[in-house]
Amino acid sequence: MMLIHVVERGDTLWQLGRMYGVSPEAIAASNGIANPNELVVGQSLVIPTNVGNATPAIRRSLETNAYFVQSGTAAVQEVSSLAPVLTYLSPFSYQAQQDGSISMQLDDTSLLQAARSQGVTPLLVLTNWQGNMFSSDVAHTILTSDVLQNTLIENVLQTMGAKGYRGLNIDFEYVYPQDRTLYNQFLQMVVDRLHREGLLVSSALAPKISATQQGLLYEAHDYPVHGRLCDFVVLMTYEWGWIGGPPMAVSPIDQIRQVLNYAITAIPPAKILMGVSVYGYDWKLPYVSGTRAETLTPLQAVERAAAHQVSILYDANAQAPYYMYKAQDQAEHIVWFEDARSFQAKLDLVGEYNLRGISFWPYPTDFPQVPMLLANRFRVVKR
Repeated sequence: MMLIHVVERGDTLWQLGRMYGVSPEAIAASNGIANPNELVVGQSLVIPTNVGNATPAIRRSLETNAYFVQSGTAAVQEVSSLAPVLTYLSPFSYQAQQDGSISMQLDDTSLLQAARSQGVTPLLVLTNWQGNMFSSDVAHTILTSDVLQNTLIENVLQTMGAKGYRGLNIDFEYVYPQDRTLYNQFLQMVVDRLHREGLLVSSALAPKISATQQGLLYEAHDYPVHGRLCDFVVLMTYEWGWIGGPPMAVSPIDQIRQVLNYAITAIPPAKILMGVSVYGYDWKLPYVSGTRAETLTPLQAVERAAAHQVSILYDANAQAPYYMYKAQDQAEHIVWFEDARSFQAKLDLVGEYNLRGISFWPYPTDFPQVPMLLANRFRVVKR
């Protein structure tokens, strides 16, 4: 088995060896490199695996989750390739309706079959998504009615039983601040009911840096209550750079640290899955408010840099790669994305903060380094 790494500015054989758990000599031998100081930006290197002189791996255990936003052949193949390093699979999403019913636009059947056949635990994701956005009103309607909440919980349990889901992930976003206590009470109802059935309960939380953080996304998410009630939580530590916003790293390490510094004071680290983005954005410059960036997979981002013959740079504070290029219409663009180095930096945070694990948003994507880096560093828990 082997992997291709595209050389970026600042790469050395020593760093690549540490990143992939392979000796620098093995990489040099696999690529006919006589002078280790002559790596060329954009050069494709073969990274050998399962070689006898690989450096010892750190095998701390962790759990991983992946939200899947597509089904079909490509998505099923991605589940199969990720399965050895995947604890949970979360098809996105079942949408709560104002009458307590739930609906799912994604055909999750093939995803669930692939997950179960390879020892991956499926989680039903329940959202307040309506149309093309999260709905504060849908959440409010449900949270203010005990009857609707009980109906919703029974519909969720029925679907979980029929489909074979073994846990629930509640992702209610943009809940009105005045509904915070009601959301906590609903979560208690869910936990009491599902735990009696031997089912897991988790929630997705906005990336807060303090208990008093203002804003519709943050205020109703009560970290201490979710941390106490849930089996684990997913911190949505991504989308600082987002499709409709100004250019910046999607998941900058310096911002993630601020979230984790608060989170571990309110939630046991052993209950925290840190969100990890597996995509990037291409923004046209100068950025104009209201315009939208183009979404790229990590591999697409690297290929675009190579096509325009530009060097990939690396921001030390964000621990993220980026580059600028000029399009055919002479417009300037900037691309921020994820690569092996930025992913390794996030894995370092898992160890530093002693977290339960990580949660990917979203799959499918094209980020071939993920399985190898995870397997080299951790023993992924299966349930």
